[in-house]
Amino acid sequence: MFRRPLIGFLALAAGFAGVAAWIGHSVPPALKVAAVAGAPPAFVAPDDARIPAGAYGDVIRLGEKVFTQTRLFAPQFVGNDLQCSNCHLQAGRLAGSAPLWAAYPAYPAYRAKNGHVNSFEERLQECFRYSMNGKMPPPGDPVLVALQTYSYFLAKGLPIGEDAPGKGFPQLPKPAVTADYGRGAAVFAGKCAACHGAQGQGQVIGGKLVFPPIWGARSYNWGAGMASIQNAAAFIRANMPLGMGGSLTVQQAWDVATFVDSQVRPQDPRFDGDVARTRRNFQNSPFSAYGTIVNGVLLGDPATTPPAGTVPIAKAAK
Repeated sequence: MFRRPLIGFLALAAGFAGVAAWIGHSVPPALKVAAVAGAPPAFVAPDDARIPAGAYGDVIRLGEKVFTQTRLFAPQFVGNDLQCSNCHLQAGRLAGSAPLWAAYPAYPAYRAKNGHVNSFEERLQECFRYSMNGKMPPPGDPVLVALQTYSYFLAKGLPIGEDAPGKGFPQLPKPAVTADYGRGAAVFAGKCAACHGAQGQGQVIGGKLVFPPIWGARSYNWGAGMASIQNAAAFIRANMPLGMGGSLTVQQAWDVATFVDSQVRPQDPRFDGDVARTRRNFQNSPFSAYGTIVNGVLLGDPATTPPAGTVPIAKAAK
């Protein structure tokens, strides 16, 4: 049983480079491939200086802009206040932060989430549907073409079909004791609220959203990968507080991730009108708080859950 968490991932920023990474702006090449504590040596992606001139380079640059300033360059497909680079840090180059260069050669790949072999384009479509709480760009859309081209540029030199060191998030051990929202609330207050706000609403500086909302109507929805406590804990441990990855203990990462993912957030786009059935069909995991009662509120209840940015599916598997 989860209790009411006041959650968050992160803490204090590590100077301008950290703020720039969250805003989505480019950072100096030397900062783009920082090492993750405890991770094996990772592939070094090319920096912006190696983007070629001409039409190919133009598409690469557009892809980077879509990735780091998603709400500006793909507003028709975004339903929240996030950028792709909020989770895939340093413009998709940071090892241990699900870097694009490691994701590109991993596809086509089977995904249990939708039950078939996915192309990389399909994987990107689902990012918009879930993490961006938006709408999937149609196949071949210029937004998808640009993102694929940018990913291809970053991954050049990696073998296809093999897992590269630094892919995804570093594997996280189980917590020593069951994750607890109360301990996570204390971590959040001390490490996260300064950037993400006391209510996880994010932070605006100079009219720009510089730290993203981590729950509520303007954050990722219940179908997003980061809505899994396990995924969130691994991300937090490796990368948060921003610029201080590895400074939280394993237990702290699990605790605060439990908080993040027990808050109200937008509906799972696969919701078919019944919370229990939606949990059974799509959220049947010990790492999902969807469909559980938190402080008297049923997470996923349409009465208290912001809508998803996509049209709910008409039918779900019975």
